[in-house]
Amino acid sequence: MAEMKNPTPSEIAAERRRSHRVNIAMPVLVRGKRGTQPFEEEAQTISVSAHGCMVRMATPVARAQEIAIVNTKTAEELPCTVTFHGQKEGGKTEVGVEFAEPSPLFWRIAFPPEDWDPSERKRPGGPRPAAKPKG
Repeated sequence: MAEMKNPTPSEIAAERRRSHRVNIAMPVLVRGKRGTQPFEEEAQTISVSAHGCMVRMATPVARAQEIAIVNTKTAEELPCTVTFHGQKEGGKTEVGVEFAEPSPLFWRIAFPPEDWDPSERKRPGGPRPAAKPKG
């Protein structure tokens, strides 16, 4: 009888995820209110998905706070909700935000297909077959 392996916490999280995350640093503008005062902060993403992103920012925001993310390359702006606070480093905090509705085109990048398995990714540096001359 085969032994069942318990999934790791990251495997469980990946199972729950609704879309693939892509680790990419993209410039964004974060807009919101701190109390009654509006704020605007230039920030960079840590990862992005069709449902939102993880961004590193200095302005404190609360969980469930409504903010907006602006893709600085396209000037497109989407409403979001703060869903997560992560590690603090250098005066900035990792903040997870979720779009009001899924927007895979917001980032203007190609996401892996739903059945993509990162463990099957080709590793660089292996021998490659020589190209055959045409003729």
